[in-house]
Amino acid sequence: MGKNSARGFDSATVAFHRDGELALDASVVTIGAFDGVHRGHQELLRQTIAAARRRGVPAVVYTFDPPPKVYFGQAEALIPLHEKLERIATFAPDHVVVAEFNQIYVRRTATEFLAELRRLQPREVIVGEDFRFGSCKGGTAQLLRQHFDTRVLPPVRCGNGEIVSSSRIRSLRRSGLAAAAAALENWRGIVTTSPGNRSSLAQLEVINP
Repeated sequence: MGKNSARGFDSATVAFHRDGELALDASVVTIGAFDGVHRGHQELLRQTIAAARRRGVPAVVYTFDPPPKVYFGQAEALIPLHEKLERIATFAPDHVVVAEFNQIYVRRTATEFLAELRRLQPREVIVGEDFRFGSCKGGTAQLLRQHFDTRVLPPVRCGNGEIVSSSRIRSLRRSGLAAAAAALENWRGIVTTSPGNRSSLAQLEVINP
C-alpha cells in the first residue's frame, strides 16, 4: 500500500468499538494514542493495513481517549476524538477500538491488556518503538513479543533528522510555528468537513456521546 493510500472518510467501511467489545478469529493490530495522527502514526496505519491485506485478515487500530499524556495532565490533545477518528478512518482499517482512558483503565495491568489483545487473535502486532502498556507502563514491545508476532517500527524523522512526534508538534505550535507543525501532521487538505461527511460524524457520536 503506497504513501497516497488514504481514502475519503466513510465510516460505513470502518466499525468502531469500545474496548472489550470486539472479538475476532484473526487480525493485524496497531496500538497507540495516535494524537494528531501525524506522519509517524500514518506510517503505522499504512504498515498495519498493508500487512492485514497481505494476510487476508481484518486490520484493527486500538487507541485511547483521552491520550494517556492528556489524562495525566502532561499535555493537551492536539485534536478532539472525532477528528482523530476521521483521520484514522481515511486509511480504511476494518475496525477501530477506542479505550476510555480513565481511573479504572489506568489500573489495568499489562497481563490484563494482553488478555484483551488475545480476543483479537492478532497474527501480527505493529507498534512504535516508544510503545508501553499496562499500569506504570509495565508492558513493553519485548513483552508483546513473548505473546504475539510483534513488529516495532522505527520513528519517522523530518528533514533535519528530528523525530516526528506529538510532543514536537506541540512545541512548534507553542513557538508560533504553525506551518512547521502542520507539515509534521501532514493533513492539509486530506480531511474535510463537507456535508457528505455529516452522517459519518453522527455515527462517531456513538462512541463519543
